[in-house]
Amino acid sequence: MIRSLICAASLGLALPGWASPAPAHPTAGPAAVAVEVATQEVTYTAGDTTLKGYLAWPKGQTGRPGVLVVHEWWGHNAYARRRAEQLASLGYAALAVDMYGDGRSAGHPKDAMAFSKALMGDPAALKARFMAAHALLAGHPSTHPERIAAIGYCMGGKVVLRMAREGMPLAAVASFHGSLGTDTPVARGTIKGELLVAHGAADPLVPAADVQAFEAEMKAAGVKYEFVAYEGATHAFTNPDATALGAKFKLPLAYDEAADKDAWKRLEGLLARAFPSAR
Repeated sequence: MIRSLICAASLGLALPGWASPAPAHPTAGPAAVAVEVATQEVTYTAGDTTLKGYLAWPKGQTGRPGVLVVHEWWGHNAYARRRAEQLASLGYAALAVDMYGDGRSAGHPKDAMAFSKALMGDPAALKARFMAAHALLAGHPSTHPERIAAIGYCMGGKVVLRMAREGMPLAAVASFHGSLGTDTPVARGTIKGELLVAHGAADPLVPAADVQAFEAEMKAAGVKYEFVAYEGATHAFTNPDATALGAKFKLPLAYDEAADKDAWKRLEGLLARAFPSAR
């Protein structure tokens, strides 16, 4: 079962939000058919930190809407790159970012925890690295510099929501099984675009209290958002590698194909709404 809440407070409707069955998905993406994808490994910097990302875009096209893809706590890896390629096949320019530096990825939860703790504990470095990625994508010939969205997985979901709360110029933001809590609730008018939050209802790493606080925060700030909870889905439900990783390290991780596909369709709809003239 899927619980979907669409809040339209920012549109000035009488009610701040309403519950509904899963809505029909609009035609997604700026391209009617799949396109040939070009890719490039890129090196960029934020302060003294060297960052190594991965660009994917529709070959031969320019001025496309851009999407930043922020990785899980494992770091910059093949999964984030595959998502960038998927977006490029739909007609977007996408950058799988590097939030840890040197393109690092962890092979063990202890390393992933150390990397993510260091990043989240340094808000200035986090923002600088995100902004460096934003600047790189905006400056690429394939990208329209003023039409940028961001998506994130697990830790990356927390990152993109944080950047939205800080008022980054993002046309749309999507978090997949990301942390929702914050010590600084967003002020009205700060978030620039629509949000999508795809959540596993059985995810023990995201407390129910955080879910309730997030929805209250968004409604109070008049943010247009969609919150989707997938019954039975746990952490990392969009990643096909999650089940094996969960079993290996005894973590509450598991892939849920139905939830993954539905969440991706909702992302396609979000981006189509954010960039309607790009189809």
